[in-house]
Amino acid sequence: MSLTTDRDKVEASEKPTLYKQIRHDIETLILTGEWPPGHRIPFEHQLMTRYGCSRMTVNKALSELAQADLIERRRRAGTFVRRPQHLSAVLKIADIRAEITALGRSYGYQLVHCTRRAATAADRARLGVRKTGKVVAIACRHSADNVPFAVEDRLIDLEAVPEAATADFAVEPPGSWLLHHVPWTEAEHTISAVVADSRMAAALGIATGAPCLVIDRYTWRSARTLTAVRLLYPGDTHRLVARFGGS
Repeated sequence: MSLTTDRDKVEASEKPTLYKQIRHDIETLILTGEWPPGHRIPFEHQLMTRYGCSRMTVNKALSELAQADLIERRRRAGTFVRRPQHLSAVLKIADIRAEITALGRSYGYQLVHCTRRAATAADRARLGVRKTGKVVAIACRHSADNVPFAVEDRLIDLEAVPEAATADFAVEPPGSWLLHHVPWTEAEHTISAVVADSRMAAALGIATGAPCLVIDRYTWRSARTLTAVRLLYPGDTHRLVARFGGS
């Protein structure tokens, strides 16, 4: 005698990744600002209808979003976008390709190397994680009107961003790809200056000993490091400008 119910059959017929799609869609709407803090998330039965799935699938997606502190579920009131807890909610991460294009200059991109490998102790230290399986290590150069604009040294944690394993970084710059495909909740910039050694000078087409601007950026989602990147710019051609409002 079978104890399989109609609900069980529905669950079994659903794609195992459907809840991930629901989570991704809602997460994207929140992190892009389309659904601002305090916005009411559609009711479970509305999401069930929209995605053609069971309540269990919707509930799993919402539970993970709640654990990531992106939404809050209020009994009898509904589910709402959570108020931002981090300064990073208003932090803008620039897309170098878009930045150069906005200047009216021709963008160029060269992938120097891209390696998918088991994480080393140095990789884990840089990402700030105790353990991770594999990473993507990328070195590339961005140019404006065929003149070197910046060089990039990046690590992506494949445990946090598994889709990066199949991305074609020979075609799309990693920074642009991440901004368009991977939501983030927190980021940190550290800005410093260095003197170009021979390797840096060759990469940027500048003289050895010339000043360089360095930006080290770490990006997280729910306390998990997604990527660590170091961007190196010629010091005499690049500047950072920030404008703040008074209270």
